[in-house]
Amino acid sequence: MKLTILLLVLSLASCRPAIKNNDYLVAFNDSITGRYGYKNSKGDIVIPPGKYERCFTDTFKTYAVVAKPNGVFVAIDRQENVLYGIFSYDNGPDYPSEGLFRILENNKIGYADSISGKVLIKPQFDCAWPFDNGVAEVSTNCLTESQGEHGSWISEHWFYIDKTGKKVVNR
Repeated sequence: MKLTILLLVLSLASCRPAIKNNDYLVAFNDSITGRYGYKNSKGDIVIPPGKYERCFTDTFKTYAVVAKPNGVFVAIDRQENVLYGIFSYDNGPDYPSEGLFRILENNKIGYADSISGKVLIKPQFDCAWPFDNGVAEVSTNCLTESQGEHGSWISEHWFYIDKTGKKVVNR
């Protein structure tokens, strides 16, 4: 019986694609041009310096956060497809808070997982704060009021969501 279970576990494990420890890219800064790119574990240039204005993800496994030449922050996959926009905060891409960061699509804000890059809460909010103590304050009816080079979000319809995107009734 133990042998049968062991064989079953081994056969199921062999169905998954092998994950290579060295299957990643590493960001680098060209010392001559000052431009950013990515190299593989052998040191070969995979994404040439200058294709992106800046590479914010040091170790590129499944997704990377980069700045396009126009300064817009995006997440790309290994084929360099744009997955989604990244919310800009404090002159850079949004930072992870409690394992999630804010993303943009069609001027709406959602959240992605900081480890896998997968979208966890689809973009649907006009305004959305980072997660704090398991919840995030959001609004689907919000305006941005400019105050010089900064802005403030104004809404009479704020509510909280959990990490699955469900509205939190009792906070």
